[in-house]
Amino acid sequence: MPDQRRALGDAGERLAERALRDRGWRIVARNARTRYGEIDLVCHDGRGFVFVEVKARRASSFVPAVEAAGPRKIDRLTRLAEAWLALNRTRDGAWRLAVVAVSVGRTGADARVIDVVA
Repeated sequence: MPDQRRALGDAGERLAERALRDRGWRIVARNARTRYGEIDLVCHDGRGFVFVEVKARRASSFVPAVEAAGPRKIDRLTRLAEAWLALNRTRDGAWRLAVVAVSVGRTGADARVIDVVA
């Protein structure tokens, strides 16, 4: 089961990357590590950094991908973003959070980019 979950997560991240590039975003880092944890994607959209949490779920999942990043996850992503900015000496730059919800069904996958106000 963990291998299937990991494969779904990896596929979701690749689909998310493609969706973000299609928006004109530049991928700065993948699976960026800080001492507090990992950020799925760090991007730059021309206005500032965007710290992205990717949530991939099967369409038949009990909890849809769009609902999988709750307030606790957003709080954690905020702390991770601040740590990444400090580590990369870019604390003064503009930044925000985003969630990419990937839903995988029998006929393919769909990625929705949701900007998060934090």
